[in-house]
Amino acid sequence: MNNSRRTAIKTTGAFATLVSLGIVTQSQAQAAVDRASFAVKTLDDALKAIGGTPATSDQVSVVSPDIAENGAVVPVGAVSKLPNTTEMYLIVEKNPTPLSCGFMIPTGTVADVQTRLKMGQSTNVYAVVKADGKLFSAIKETKVTLGGCGG
Repeated sequence: MNNSRRTAIKTTGAFATLVSLGIVTQSQAQAAVDRASFAVKTLDDALKAIGGTPATSDQVSVVSPDIAENGAVVPVGAVSKLPNTTEMYLIVEKNPTPLSCGFMIPTGTVADVQTRLKMGQSTNVYAVVKADGKLFSAIKETKVTLGGCGG
């Protein structure tokens, strides 16, 4: 299965689940998917795609292991303690397509997301949060002993 097909299936399944649970509406799910943003190849382009360069904040944290034994399934997440958090993104700096996932956070929801990502090598993981219309971020290095993006 090629990468774009896999991504399309995962994205569609995730949004279908959120819509069926009533967490997001169908129009919110469709608006959240800007597929071109997920095709960018550099960290700078990923940051541009989500709105620009974020300010570092101690109210945002990356949840990621210090050392991942298998880069094919690295548990990664983000937590925002900033009020009015509306969006959260995870960016894996050295991946072929760094912008890994984005989450729309409904009003009144705890801004804490968790997922599993592929990481091809040891790299920085960025959590970028949009709160009150501004971008904030945190960075954490994760070392990978066995890469997950190779053949």
